[in-house]
Amino acid sequence: MRARTAYSGLAAAVALAAIVSCTTPAPAVSSVDSATPVVATAPPEFRGDYEPLVRHTGYVSAYRRLTESQYRHVVADAFGSDIVINARFEPERREDGLQAVGSAQLSVTTSGLEQYLAVARSVADQVVDDKRRDKVIGCKPVAGSNGEACADTFLKKAGLQLFRRPLTADELAGFKSVWKETSDKSGDFNKAINLSLISMMMSPEFMFRVERAEADPARSGAFRLDAYAKAMRLSFTLWDAPPDAELAAAARSGAIHDPAILKKQIDRMLASSQVENGVRAFFTDMLQFEAFDTLSKDAATYPNFSQAVADGAREETLKFLADHLVTKAGDYRDIFTSRDAIINRALASVYDVPYPSSDPWTHVTFPEKSERAGVLTQVTFLSLFAHPGSSSPTIRGVKLNEMFACIAIPPPPADVDFSKVQALEKGTVRTRLLDHMTNKGCSGCHMISDPPGLALERFDGLGQFRVSENGAPIDVSADLGGRKFAGSLGLGQYMHDDPAVPVCLVRRAMSYGEGHSPTSAESKRIADQTSAFAAAGYRWAPLMRTMLSDPQFYSAPAPEAGRVQVAESGSRDSSGEGR
Repeated sequence: MRARTAYSGLAAAVALAAIVSCTTPAPAVSSVDSATPVVATAPPEFRGDYEPLVRHTGYVSAYRRLTESQYRHVVADAFGSDIVINARFEPERREDGLQAVGSAQLSVTTSGLEQYLAVARSVADQVVDDKRRDKVIGCKPVAGSNGEACADTFLKKAGLQLFRRPLTADELAGFKSVWKETSDKSGDFNKAINLSLISMMMSPEFMFRVERAEADPARSGAFRLDAYAKAMRLSFTLWDAPPDAELAAAARSGAIHDPAILKKQIDRMLASSQVENGVRAFFTDMLQFEAFDTLSKDAATYPNFSQAVADGAREETLKFLADHLVTKAGDYRDIFTSRDAIINRALASVYDVPYPSSDPWTHVTFPEKSERAGVLTQVTFLSLFAHPGSSSPTIRGVKLNEMFACIAIPPPPADVDFSKVQALEKGTVRTRLLDHMTNKGCSGCHMISDPPGLALERFDGLGQFRVSENGAPIDVSADLGGRKFAGSLGLGQYMHDDPAVPVCLVRRAMSYGEGHSPTSAESKRIADQTSAFAAAGYRWAPLMRTMLSDPQFYSAPAPEAGRVQVAESGSRDSSGEGR
């Protein structure tokens, strides 16, 4: 199993890093703004009668590396949203259209390990500094003692929050040994806490979502996620964050396996403002916003482009989607036709609209005569999927099909001759693409990708409106599969009405939550979920409610030979309760 091998190698590397962390200076960490607002939820409940698990039960069914936003949310929930994380995280890997699927295939490189180590040190330093120590650690060493009782309490609590489950007895003993050795040598309680916390944050159990599974008592021969893994999958799907106190309590008692309790938790979480974080994280992945990290435009061609425009464009789309799908509970298909937008002053110059508000963001509605409507006419889509100095109908068409219809268009063959296209410097891009659409070796793909891209050609490579190119009027008529439409408004309506669009969203949502691409055997499940989505008016909350209430969402593959960990007599089960 690829992820298992990567994880095993990482465990050894982390063990070495934990030792190195005590003796070497932290490497430099570059600063980058968080892609997702960090809002701490109520952390998992820590009870005074807490006892660690004797050992894990069941088997590990999947490893999924935390995304940057998930990492930030876990730290914020554990130690406070004022903890500063200035870091550039390792690149994600995209599989079947989603980084959430690719994360199950990721390990951590040597340089990435150094970055994680630097972040762990920074967080640990902030936890024990004078302004946070008492609040975060929650206890002080008793006079005349080395503070072992306080350290024990803190490590249990921090472990529960960082690992999203109770520590095992062996894990707790390991972290306490780091604390004790440091305390004995230095006599410094804070330094000992600092190093034990670094050790905890360098554990693969923190850096990865480790999903453990067990036999499903309701289905003979089937397997399901254990209680803590189930709570974790639910919370990261809905909130992009770890379980809060109430969900953690349901996992601890095992009540989360009760369908009625599970539905109650889903309804509670859907009613929370934290759902917006989940929506933002999902669409950041689905719409491939990592492309903003390398977005550049030719300054001479697009003098209106700036980093402020790029940052604003990304935020505009996320605000629009959260407002439409969560706040207004709108029809998902309307994201292609809505004339509503949420813009800032930098974007107003690109959209060529007045900005009378003194607020940093304002709602606007584009007029009926405008060709602006929906996500496909926002600066985000138009600028990301274009060249630095020009538009690209082909790139836009490929990405539109890939992201919204789940149609993967293969790259061009290596022997394609682009000389004819590149030689045509006059006229419109439609003229330059005629060779592709009539060339026998290219037409199969370009007849799918180019028409929707050509319909968007009145928007240049930055997303500014225009009516001509190189002095020639731009023709935005299109024919896709025998259905004719014109311009961005026609394309928006085409996408609104295309039955492949909601099917694709359901597929993406399932893959995002479960961390793997649907198998052919799951086609009926996708069809059933899509039918329920349609019956609910194509609204986000009902889709999540139906999908997350389905036992199949928490199912697990059968364990591989030799991977089952047999529980010891008298040990606690996966819910944390004694058998």
